[in-house]
Amino acid sequence: MRFKSIFCVVATDGVRAMMESALTARDRVGVQDFVLLENYTSEAAFIENLRKRFKENLIYTYIGSVLVSVNPYKDLEIYTKNHMERYRGVNFYEVSPHIYAVADNAYRSMRTERKDQCILISGESGAGKTEASKKILQYYAVTCPASDQVQTVKDRLLQSNPVLEAFGNAKTLRNDNSSRFGKYMDIQFDFKGAPVGGHIINYLLEKSRVVHQNHGERNFHIFYQLIEGGEEDLLRRLGLERNPQQYQYLVKGNCPKVSSINDRSDWKVVRKALSVIGFNEDDVEELLNIIASVLHLGNVQYGGEDGTACITSDTQIKYLARLLGVNGSVLTEALTHKKIIAKGEELMSPLNLEQASSARDALSKAVYGRTFTWLVNKINTSLAYKDDSQKSYSVIGLLDIYGFEVFQNNSFEQFCINYCNEKLQQLFIELTLKSEQDEYEAEGITWEPVQYFNNKIICDLVEEKFKGIISILDEECLRPGDASDFTFLEKLESTVGGHPHFVTHKLADPKTRKVMGREEFRLLHYAGEVNYNVNGFLDKNNDLLFRNLKEVMCMSENKILTQCFDREELSDKKRPDTVTTQFKSSLAKLMEILMSKEPSYVRCIKPNDSKQSGRFDDVLIRHQVKYLGLMENLRVRRAGFAYRRRYEVFLQRYKSLCPETWPNWQGRLAEGVSTLVKHMGYKPEEYKMGRSKIFIRFPKTLFATEDALETRKHSLGETSSFRLIYLIKQQVLRVSPVQPPSLITIQAWWRGILARRRAQRRRQAANTIRRFIKGFIYRHKERCPENEYFLDYVRYSFLMNLHRNLPKNVLDKSWPTPPAALTEASEHLRKLCMQNMVWKYCKKISPEWKHQMEQKVVASEIFKDKKDNYPQSVPKLFVSTRLNGEDINPKVAQALGSEKMKYAVPVTKYDRKGYKARPRQLLLTGNAVVIAEEGKLKQRIDYSALKGISVSSLSDGVFVLHVPSDDNKQKGDVVLQSDHVIETLTKVAICADKVNSININQGSIKFTAGHGKEGIIDFTPGSELLVAKAKNGHLAVTAPRLNSR
Repeated sequence: MRFKSIFCVVATDGVRAMMESALTARDRVGVQDFVLLENYTSEAAFIENLRKRFKENLIYTYIGSVLVSVNPYKDLEIYTKNHMERYRGVNFYEVSPHIYAVADNAYRSMRTERKDQCILISGESGAGKTEASKKILQYYAVTCPASDQVQTVKDRLLQSNPVLEAFGNAKTLRNDNSSRFGKYMDIQFDFKGAPVGGHIINYLLEKSRVVHQNHGERNFHIFYQLIEGGEEDLLRRLGLERNPQQYQYLVKGNCPKVSSINDRSDWKVVRKALSVIGFNEDDVEELLNIIASVLHLGNVQYGGEDGTACITSDTQIKYLARLLGVNGSVLTEALTHKKIIAKGEELMSPLNLEQASSARDALSKAVYGRTFTWLVNKINTSLAYKDDSQKSYSVIGLLDIYGFEVFQNNSFEQFCINYCNEKLQQLFIELTLKSEQDEYEAEGITWEPVQYFNNKIICDLVEEKFKGIISILDEECLRPGDASDFTFLEKLESTVGGHPHFVTHKLADPKTRKVMGREEFRLLHYAGEVNYNVNGFLDKNNDLLFRNLKEVMCMSENKILTQCFDREELSDKKRPDTVTTQFKSSLAKLMEILMSKEPSYVRCIKPNDSKQSGRFDDVLIRHQVKYLGLMENLRVRRAGFAYRRRYEVFLQRYKSLCPETWPNWQGRLAEGVSTLVKHMGYKPEEYKMGRSKIFIRFPKTLFATEDALETRKHSLGETSSFRLIYLIKQQVLRVSPVQPPSLITIQAWWRGILARRRAQRRRQAANTIRRFIKGFIYRHKERCPENEYFLDYVRYSFLMNLHRNLPKNVLDKSWPTPPAALTEASEHLRKLCMQNMVWKYCKKISPEWKHQMEQKVVASEIFKDKKDNYPQSVPKLFVSTRLNGEDINPKVAQALGSEKMKYAVPVTKYDRKGYKARPRQLLLTGNAVVIAEEGKLKQRIDYSALKGISVSSLSDGVFVLHVPSDDNKQKGDVVLQSDHVIETLTKVAICADKVNSININQGSIKFTAGHGKEGIIDFTPGSELLVAKAKNGHLAVTAPRLNSR
């Protein structure tokens, strides 16, 4: 049978497709509600229905009131303001499935029933949970009542998303924007239904990601956004470079760039969002100091002998001391020693390399984790409902939390996440059953008990007091002695080894042992089996920070850290709760919150792992359908009746199928529906009549009714159309025979006025067209009456176009093409415009920036298209000096006397014999180049004696300062290496006035080694930088080719 779509007309909003309307096209697009599946127990039928809808870009489907959403991995035009208006204030089933329908239904229920609502969004990483919560927030922002104060709250609610995503989301193997924390947000509404406040609770931030990422994954977005998008001055103040590969905490995943993420533009969004939420400049500065300090902590390197750790470089410590506002020496000691209190005495015990690295990482995780909590609290302060006059408000909660996770290697984080999903599944089934039972009882329908898998047995296995896995884990963490991950596993085997949902390698049968490691235990979750590796369980559960590190943080001058690290922690001798205990408590509170509200559900599914639009992976989707409990939910919903509607809705739709109810039924609604279904031939076992609804047991009964309606509409269509046309004609053409003559005169006079006005407009339009045509014909002739109107219009159009498209800056060479008559004028205007932009640009240039530009021009003259690493130096600002006063020995400053130092940079000097590398400092004064070592001046070369400078064309930093061979004061040419060679040589060229004396060589450089001897430096391209003495006695320099010239 060929089916056509049916639409119902709704007076307020044109044409809307009801759920029933799409049933006639069910063979092509599937059913909009899985409850209407004939074979509802078949997983294959369930997935096939999903596939049909996915192929038609219908990503939303219902299971009763539960919304199933499939991530399309492409933009769909279904989230416009028009779509929002279409779903606003409309009955849940009057429109096709959509996230807006769920949002509006929750909002209307809150308003009409005065009961708090919550929307639970779940699914695995990449399924679209975060996007779904964004769409709901956007819907409320657009459709709810607004005022200036309300608009501020709306803006803050929306802008909290990019901030939380920056600090709490990261790129994983499954999702480029994966939420690495759980989030519950309350949106508070006043009695008018306007959003007036909000509150956010965060759960279990994945702090371990700060210090370690799997291959192909990234750290939290904010680190990359800061490095890529931060202004040069900001990065310089924070001591950061614009290269994530320079930081140990950002290189472990080996994934600094992601094609779908623009860190630079995201940085601008986050900065704007922080401002909208209410962060002042001091807050932002302190916050970024902490983010930068985490990167510097990761670069703290340890060395040492005899097993005792010491910090090898104090560069990072200097930055950390300034950014965190702590004493550098105290921080150094805390990172290399542990404070022990024995018999009332405090002892400092040195740490070995492994312990010191763990202490550093623990500090990084603690600082970032507590800062994230502070950030959430700060956002809550800005969202807080501040109107004391209105104490009560209604709430809609949004739960966006991690879905069930099963990886190749599952650890502590997956254990906590899956425990959370077990609790949510338990709540989901209980509330779904309760909702069904309540509806049946309200309608007077007998409730039939439903058999379902109760996962309470698994929840008890994890959380039961004294005997559950969490209790055993805490016990191992707290007991004295040599507790380890393996003793924890042994304790599990002895305590819960006989549980039907628990298996280890030791307890398993021979077949299971082949796929399980000795350090693993398996839980049989409602969604399937998961193997957990116990390595790291105890450390992650303890999450301890050494006391002396806490003391250092408590002394911080950073205002955020003083709130994050409370001094009362130091005096509190009670051991802090373990991570699982804290998580268990917060989860219990979350369950209480959800149980107190009326729930709605959004189940998100990812169609494939490759993030491709249009690709439907059956195996992956079957797995998600299982662990989301969708088949279980469908079975509960279908245990009774597949379809239920209010009498007025059912009768309004199908009344044309019965002569007694068509065109209008005048009696009681229940009697009208009863009359209708009897006429349709419904059998008693196919339906039940409730107090206000009809319940239909089988989908095929509804399908037959809908098909009958389709047939009936064709027969009604022709009659209705002709009758409508007849009525319209009668209404338009009807003239009353009793109308007085005066009325007819007025009507005739007014019709005449309207006709004359129309005629005048037509004449004016015709004249305009005629003048344009004639002007176009005479356009190449001298100005005359025939073409003046056309030429004036052309000139006006050009000038208006020019006004709208003027160049934006001096580099913008675009200019509209002028008509022939304005070519000369256009050129004059172009020059004036350029002069004006140049004048404005020059006026804005500060003396410092002018000096910077002059240096960059010199660098361009010397190195452009000649040296490989020149393009990389262009965006980097030249600094006034690379060495501060404290870095230069006072004896050197004393030896220089009154000579003012213009520039200083650390360099490496290679001996003329043997080419041994020695650290030196290159100083530029007003008269000479000075090479210093600690407190000595090793060599001084007057600018007048500097013959020239040689440097290679590759990306290395080696260069030679040439001096006269007959100068007895000099020992020979000087071979140096600088990490900032472009900057250094530009400074030398300017100070010595030797811009034309820099030679860029390919292949090799010859230099005088003293006493008439000659040395040679050979340059060759390679994979990495290497400087060493070659077998032929030359200095061999290998430098990577950057392919930039």
